[in-house]
Amino acid sequence: MGRVGDLLAGDSPWLRRGSHVLKWLAVLAACYLGGVAATNLAPTVAETSQYRAVLRLDPVPRHSPVLHAPTIVGDVDVQFASPIVAPGLDVQVAVREEITNLFTRPNVDIRALQPSPDEISSAIAQAAVGVGVRFVLGATAIAVLLALASHYIRQRNTRRHHVLFVASAMVVATAVTFGGIALTYQPGRFAEYRTSGVLGVVQRNAGLLADVEARATQVTPYFRNLLAVTQALQQKYVAGNVNEPVSARFLLVSDIHGANQYALMRTIIEEEDVDAVIDSGDLVNFGRVQEGDAAGLYASIQSLGVPYIFTSGNHDQSSPTDRAVLARLARIPNVVLLENAAGSLRELTFHGLRITGFNDPRYFGDDNADPTAKAKPAADRYNAAVADQPEPDIVVTHEPYAAEQVERGRLLVNGHMHTPAVEGNRIQVGTFTGGGVVSHYAEGPGQELDGQPYSFDVAQFGTSCELTSLTRYSFRNLLEGRPAYDSVQVISGARIDPYRPVASTVQAPGQDQPDPAKRICSRIDETTVRSLPLAPDDPASSGTTTPAAPTAPAGLSVTP
Repeated sequence: MGRVGDLLAGDSPWLRRGSHVLKWLAVLAACYLGGVAATNLAPTVAETSQYRAVLRLDPVPRHSPVLHAPTIVGDVDVQFASPIVAPGLDVQVAVREEITNLFTRPNVDIRALQPSPDEISSAIAQAAVGVGVRFVLGATAIAVLLALASHYIRQRNTRRHHVLFVASAMVVATAVTFGGIALTYQPGRFAEYRTSGVLGVVQRNAGLLADVEARATQVTPYFRNLLAVTQALQQKYVAGNVNEPVSARFLLVSDIHGANQYALMRTIIEEEDVDAVIDSGDLVNFGRVQEGDAAGLYASIQSLGVPYIFTSGNHDQSSPTDRAVLARLARIPNVVLLENAAGSLRELTFHGLRITGFNDPRYFGDDNADPTAKAKPAADRYNAAVADQPEPDIVVTHEPYAAEQVERGRLLVNGHMHTPAVEGNRIQVGTFTGGGVVSHYAEGPGQELDGQPYSFDVAQFGTSCELTSLTRYSFRNLLEGRPAYDSVQVISGARIDPYRPVASTVQAPGQDQPDPAKRICSRIDETTVRSLPLAPDDPASSGTTTPAAPTAPAGLSVTP
């Protein structure tokens, strides 16, 4: 091997050095793969009092590695944002036989099934040592084999620098691998938490777990075990700013399409401690006020007990000039129209956050041609209104084609597509009711009708006004009035929100006033609504500032 490299390198010292570097990198890769193979051939077993986890390394390094925990009723994926490339971890969780002893006791508490923090820390240390030893043994075995191969190829004339050559590659492979793991798999690097299958019933709070416990006769003990260990894993890694003090929690919904499921929305508001609802439009189907009256939508919105922030969608008007649905919504005390029926653009200051938005210029019966061009006049009008204003924290509009044309706004929220998505700082909300009568279905030979999943998001903001987390729920069925979730996804707000609050709000020495950039948001902040300045020739440019007087139970009273 060395002679071939010398012949290829010729007499050039640079080529010879390049050949040595390539050979060293080849040895490095071989040692890394050998170490990973060892963790898969002899996986590490870490145990707590009731659970056993089997760990293996994924051989492909990534900047966004995933801790993957498959179970028979769904998978748990915890994604991390790594400063360097790091291998993924495959963790298979199983229940130990000893746990059956707990079920012989009366009134078993689900909390008794959860590993304690000390047990989790001990199991992680046990797993780290086990994976480390196996990786080192595997990398060392490959290094020894390569050294022996070099020895025999060179006719037993092995020199010390050949051994050091192979050994250095092995040491670097080990150091880089475990340096990447140590820097990556920690709560501060958490990026996203996702569950699938039956495990999607686990929420970030304990409310649903308590409900599952109350229905213990309807679930198997093994299912309860999986809920407990999944919740413990979530609490271990979904940490940092995700669980810091809260200034506001918004329920993001869209595309109700005339389906009155506000009883479910009230349950979500209570369980998730929601401060306000943001609806990005398509409340009805045909742009008719009578449709909402017949379905009881307006009374249900008023019964929610929290502010209902709204921008209209293309199904909320029957012609380019129809604003009847908006006028009807304006009569509901807890509704805040970000663009009212008169066309006034408004800014809501809620818990310290600035929220703006604008209505969809399209209407039911529109030809659906070139929606980007049709959204441009409304987006341009909005951009002109906020050009000289403080940057809004949240901008709400119905269609993605409009949101993508917004020039100033930290977070953009839209619906319309009936499919949840996140693209940069734009949050696309799915349909809360499965699309109502405009639900799309896929059918064909041998296929069943497949409706759109119900979905909603909960956006949580911290006291520094930053988005700390976005929790996404999707489900297809209702069980005893509650959603049976297909998946729950927790996304770190740092992946979406470009806002980076300063670390401290302490006033600098000699500074007369605090730095205005050091914002603090709070649930006790005053709530106000004001009209944004419009161009003098705009028909709606005569708006005035309107303070909102908080009232119970809705918490908001706005003059439309």
